[in-house]
Amino acid sequence: MRILVIGGAGYIGSHAVRLFLARGHDVWIYDNLSMGHRAAVPAERLIVGDLSETARLDHTLVTHRIEAIVHFAAFAYVGESVLQPAKYYQNNLVNTLNLLDAMRRLRIERIVFSSTCATYGVPEQVPITESEKQKPINPYGNTKLAVEYALADYAAAYNWGFAALRYFNAAGASPTGDIGEDHEPETHLIPLILQAVLGQRPAITVYGDDYPTPDGTCIRDYIHVDDLAEAHLLALENLSPGKHLRYNLGTGRGYSVREVIRLAEEVTGQRVPVQQGPRRAGDPPALVASAEKIRGELGWKPRYTDLRATLETAWNWHRSHPKGYDD
Repeated sequence: MRILVIGGAGYIGSHAVRLFLARGHDVWIYDNLSMGHRAAVPAERLIVGDLSETARLDHTLVTHRIEAIVHFAAFAYVGESVLQPAKYYQNNLVNTLNLLDAMRRLRIERIVFSSTCATYGVPEQVPITESEKQKPINPYGNTKLAVEYALADYAAAYNWGFAALRYFNAAGASPTGDIGEDHEPETHLIPLILQAVLGQRPAITVYGDDYPTPDGTCIRDYIHVDDLAEAHLLALENLSPGKHLRYNLGTGRGYSVREVIRLAEEVTGQRVPVQQGPRRAGDPPALVASAEKIRGELGWKPRYTDLRATLETAWNWHRSHPKGYDD
């Protein structure tokens, strides 16, 4: 397939690009590099552009005779979305509508969309299935759900095939150690822990220790970035006109913050400096996926089911690239 990966120079996108190329697809990357990294992708495959640049987007789609889209590009900081909702609606929703209109003009009929478990808000049941009500509690989740609605409406009207993949906590790095997680600012737990181990921050802050969980800290489902990439490719390969897919992506196993810290200490062989902080507003006690639907329908099976193995790939990346791609 001739695939355009929007946001393909980012954390998850770059791992997906590598997999797609390895499987023989003709892959192009469209990224404005506001969050992505040139060094994460093949230079000859990168087109620097923004979804607001409709002429450049159209030119890219036509020049490379694109047949399918995989869309990763979004702002994804929950706290920032509360303070700057306009930024999130413009980028995550309006710019995505630009993309959908370009697809409509050029009759591109397949898209896989990077959605999120944030569309569920605070779930009524855990593990979370796809039948859980989608009730976001922040602008970030609202924008992702709005795109899911738009996809369903466009697909129904124009006979598209689409997949909305709602994943949980992306983690880990390529086992080769040459691409991995590099955000500024960093907000994800595992890289924050490893940065503390490397002395790049004084400590890791544990936000809340009085949740209704076994050790009082929040529980999350950590899915390896390569397993996410595999799910995107499977979804894309199973799309056809009129086919609408909605899947959760996770391991089905939750780990508390303190469990992640303990495993990180075992993997690195070093103590993790910890300080206690108050709860953060809007943090649900537990978010764990049920991924039985995609397992049953597409045969997807995550290779990294033990968080220790995921942590080992992350540690390999962070200790060899302590400054991220600047190294």
